[in-house]
Amino acid sequence: MTKDAGIPAWFELTTPDDAKAQAFYAATIGWTIAPSGMAEHGEYLIATAPDGAAVAGIMTPAPGAPSLSGWSIYFGTPDVDAAAAKVRDLGGSIPVAPMDIPGVGRFAIAADPQGVGFLLMTGESSDPSTAFAQGTQHGHGVWVELATPDPDGALAFYGALFGWTREGAMPMGPMGDYVFLGSGEARPGAVMSSTTTGAPARWNWYAYVPDIDAAIAAATDLGGTLLQGPDPIPGGDYSANVGDTSGAQIGLVGPRTTAVT
Repeated sequence: MTKDAGIPAWFELTTPDDAKAQAFYAATIGWTIAPSGMAEHGEYLIATAPDGAAVAGIMTPAPGAPSLSGWSIYFGTPDVDAAAAKVRDLGGSIPVAPMDIPGVGRFAIAADPQGVGFLLMTGESSDPSTAFAQGTQHGHGVWVELATPDPDGALAFYGALFGWTREGAMPMGPMGDYVFLGSGEARPGAVMSSTTTGAPARWNWYAYVPDIDAAIAAATDLGGTLLQGPDPIPGGDYSANVGDTSGAQIGLVGPRTTAVT
């Protein structure tokens, strides 16, 4: 699993109904979802893209077990313990201190100075993570997005933590700038104001689908909600956000395969 600082390494859904979630995401994104096969992980489910790559986990945590609600993002780091200490030094917090996941790696639950939660991960394996692959790989994460009440403060925090740099911005008028993030040669996502856009203050992520209208239709047919889109984005694709049957939000990116009049 990738240990590159700031690169998304895994996505995880905490849900009250893993059976409904399994059906919803299999139909909406096209994942194959099955138990992890590791007894020590309990009933943890693994979502696999059509190319066979593991992308995300789905779980219903036991009472008192550490987790974030809805969808959350694990960001890679070479040293979880050092990164957790740096989070605190930069004004963030560590609600769950670093601990080991047998057979997977070491993780911690963190929150930035604005209170937005995320996770840190150092994988046991030297193999690169397969969860995040920008491009047109069906079912993979292709973009991450932070909505925050303090974009400048967040940029300073994550820049110091992960080495991210500001790589241009897209003006959105009175809603402010949509600021693109850089991590070495990677461009994993963007930051925007939750105050001016009205978006919930949170980390969001986008999965690639081959037909965004079909994905939205599958989501709404199964009781999900279309929250935004589909809207055109640079490069010719469209973006949308949907809520699943338990209210968890996820982003979708993909083409429209049928002309819309």
